[in-house]
Amino acid sequence: MKKNLITAAAVLVMAVGVPLAPGHGQEGDKALKALMMRKLTCSEKILEGMTLNDFNKVSKNAEDLIEIGKSAEWRVLKTPDYQLYSNQFRRNCQDLIKQAKAKNTDGVALAYVDMTLTCVKCHQHVREVRMAMLHETNDGR
Repeated sequence: MKKNLITAAAVLVMAVGVPLAPGHGQEGDKALKALMMRKLTCSEKILEGMTLNDFNKVSKNAEDLIEIGKSAEWRVLKTPDYQLYSNQFRRNCQDLIKQAKAKNTDGVALAYVDMTLTCVKCHQHVREVRMAMLHETNDGR
């Protein structure tokens, strides 16, 4: 179980460094990078809370992630899949809060892994869309 959590955390760290959609401009890119760093910090604190059995830390940081997800910088694409991933991420965070309030260690761990996988899938989607947009631009379409 511990190995799975460490693997999930490593995947999240790698996913956060992924550049997102083009065209935000320099200020927008800085804001998005700051947002992703806040997301990473909250995710790390959730992992810390899990390892220390500190359910309050888990819950507080999951709530912070929900708030981050409501910011304008969060919405980097306007695709149905991106919307699905964003909604799933919020549901994962809500499940983290629910499981933390129930002091369900296994439930918290599963919700954390689900949240991390949603992040990875979303970042993959954004990369694919970004590459398609770059390809279209380079082809003169």
